Amino acid sequence: MEQIRQLKGISERYDCFYVVTRTKATEAMKQRRYIVSDLVRKNRAAMLFRMLKMVFEQFIVFFRERPDIILTTGAAVAIPMCVIGKIFRKKVIYIESFVRMTMPSKTGLFVYKFADLFIIQWEELKKYYPRAVYGGAIY
Repeated sequence: MEQIRQLKGISERYDCFYVVTRTKATEAMKQRRYIVSDLVRKNRAAMLFRMLKMVFEQFIVFFRERPDIILTTGAAVAIPMCVIGKIFRKKVIYIESFVRMTMPSKTGLFVYKFADLFIIQWEELKKYYPRAVYGGAIY
């Protein structure tokens, strides 16, 4: 979340909204945001139920907002919105997290397959994402 917030020029120039999970930081956000369910990773049955709930919640957000572009730095919560966006022919921009210096994230590996623009912050990740654009650090 903090990496996306570092891209102030985007939120100042464009009408933006955020899809986030509930944390103290997201509760305190002043920007327009939608809070959606997060996954429960320890129990597979609960995880499947929460994933379906999260997809449903994100469909509602997508149809309410009708975004032109989906920009994300990842986490599993980002996958449904990226997939929904691609189904409806919207641009998906994925920025692999700054903490991913040498190994890719599972979300990044999934979204890389269909992202319109995939940005890495460490050149070492080029071996996992050959089509990625090296953008340097956001921070």
